[in-house]
Amino acid sequence: MRRTEALQGVRVIKFRSEFERHEAGELNQIDAAALLGVNERTLRRWCVRFDDAGESGLLDRRLGQVSGQRVPSEREAQIETLYRTRYSGFTAKHFHEHLVRDHGFAWGYTWTKVFLQSNGLLPRATTRGAHRCKRPRRPLPGMMLHQDGSRHGWIGGLDAMDLIVTMDDATNTIYSAFVCPEEGTVSTFQALLQVFGEHGLPLSLYSIPPLAAAWL
Repeated sequence: MRRTEALQGVRVIKFRSEFERHEAGELNQIDAAALLGVNERTLRRWCVRFDDAGESGLLDRRLGQVSGQRVPSEREAQIETLYRTRYSGFTAKHFHEHLVRDHGFAWGYTWTKVFLQSNGLLPRATTRGAHRCKRPRRPLPGMMLHQDGSRHGWIGGLDAMDLIVTMDDATNTIYSAFVCPEEGTVSTFQALLQVFGEHGLPLSLYSIPPLAAAWL
């Protein structure tokens, strides 16, 4: 069973349930429509169709019908023949440009690419990796410290300074925070001395430069 048909069956079941409650006086039309996720006008239309034809009146009449935007089968055969005989090796984009310009093709590039790929005429592109993958947090406190510095005019009337923050990676609990003229090795060690003295050693440390990720 296709997903659209399954969802339609669920919609019919939900409608019958709310319709029966409405008929019994437990719900008014406003509440029944809200529970079904539609407006009152749609609910009234469904009620009329249900009274006239039962559950079949609630079915989406578009299911099973051929879309008016679908490429005719004979046109698909022509496109496949053109690619195999005249345009073999062309990219989907280049081939689509020729179809539109030279063969009166009126459908989109995406359809052309999917059609070529589904018929084995064009290889599918390899999945591209994410540009940046979000690093998962550590599951328990104490497993990793995260340290970073941010330059800003934190104190009115003074020049911009670096705010050095050291926090627990799992909980975002801040263990140390202070401002200094410039972030560096000294500020990093100062923060770590505070944290180690009060909370002990973590399993690891992740810091933005000047220190890279370091394992203790």
